[in-house]
Amino acid sequence: MTEPVLSSTPKLADHRVLRAIELVWEEARLLDAKDYAAWEAMYLDDARYVVPIDPATEDFEASLNMVYDDSRMWHLRVERLLQGYSPSAVAAARTVRVVSRFTVDDVSDAEVTLRSAQILSAFKRGSFITLGAELTHRIVLDKDGDRIGLKVIRLNDSEDAVSASGYLL
Repeated sequence: MTEPVLSSTPKLADHRVLRAIELVWEEARLLDAKDYAAWEAMYLDDARYVVPIDPATEDFEASLNMVYDDSRMWHLRVERLLQGYSPSAVAAARTVRVVSRFTVDDVSDAEVTLRSAQILSAFKRGSFITLGAELTHRIVLDKDGDRIGLKVIRLNDSEDAVSASGYLL
């Protein structure tokens, strides 16, 4: 049997990549805990949070998206979730998400771009829903704390009708 050939420095073993993966996992934990203040603090002021409809698009500004948020818009989205006055906030869903299957698109001393798979299980009003998504995170590395510069959530069913969710993806 032939042994697989491994790179002399596997990308997933790179300390910069490991820092980025840990940040993505922490983001998932904060979202499941509904710790939205800490979640918002993970993002750069000029970051984008995007849920495109077209699963192949890379030009989010010129495409129709379910969500294309800058910091002001995701802050308003968080406020709606916390206020309890919107249908998405009433009996907000409890979620558990698993983020795995990481691949590295780019790594430098300044930033890491990762792709991963997310399975999200949500329970709301007596019903379960499971969503699958391909994630892209651009993590900006900094000695004072790594932050998210971009998150793209490509839902498996992005081209179908989506109902109010009561949670962030």
